Amino acid sequence: MPRWPALSVAFALTALAVGRADAASSGSRNSPDKDDVAYKWIDEKGVTHYGDYVPPEYAKRERAVLNEEGVVIRRLDAEKTAEQRAAEARQQRDIASRQQHDKFLLTTYTSVGDIEALRDQRLEQIVGQSGVAQQYVDSLNSRLTGLQARAQLFRPYSGDAGARRMPDDLAADLVRTVNELRVQNNVLLSKQREHADVSQQFQADIERFSQLQVGRPAR
Repeated sequence: MPRWPALSVAFALTALAVGRADAASSGSRNSPDKDDVAYKWIDEKGVTHYGDYVPPEYAKRERAVLNEEGVVIRRLDAEKTAEQRAAEARQQRDIASRQQHDKFLLTTYTSVGDIEALRDQRLEQIVGQSGVAQQYVDSLNSRLTGLQARAQLFRPYSGDAGARRMPDDLAADLVRTVNELRVQNNVLLSKQREHADVSQQFQADIERFSQLQVGRPAR
């Protein structure tokens, strides 16, 4: 943003004041409020302008209002883009969500020990669910091993020239077992991620609760 010499500002304001006096004598109303002297804005080339009003093509840009001494007394923000408005809306939602969660922490727990107790309970449940899923995976692996051993007796897995074609029910059982094993392995992975996420969330709650208790600002 260029910095104009004070003389240029004074000259511009003097010219505007004279022009306003002439306009007032002729009944013109195209001027700032009675306590304002001029508008100041910068065009797309970085040139500073002064005037009784901002031209329409610059009305969406940031501009300032000056008093008779040339001091900025008010700033008018540039019109925000759709992206900027959306970003501000997201920021406001994030702030509201954080405030709501702070209220939840303060009204739900009385101490860090309360949070830790609930954390341990949740983690124990996840560990139990993971154990059940692991047992099922183990049984599926055993079943798959047995099915694969039977499949070796039939074409195309058997090297015996007289081997019969694999029965349809055996082939279907193999496919079902492999698919179910894939599903259950994904369940195990999701439980591992859930365990890590719950641990992380409770740790964050413990730290935030401690901050709120002693009145320290959020990090």
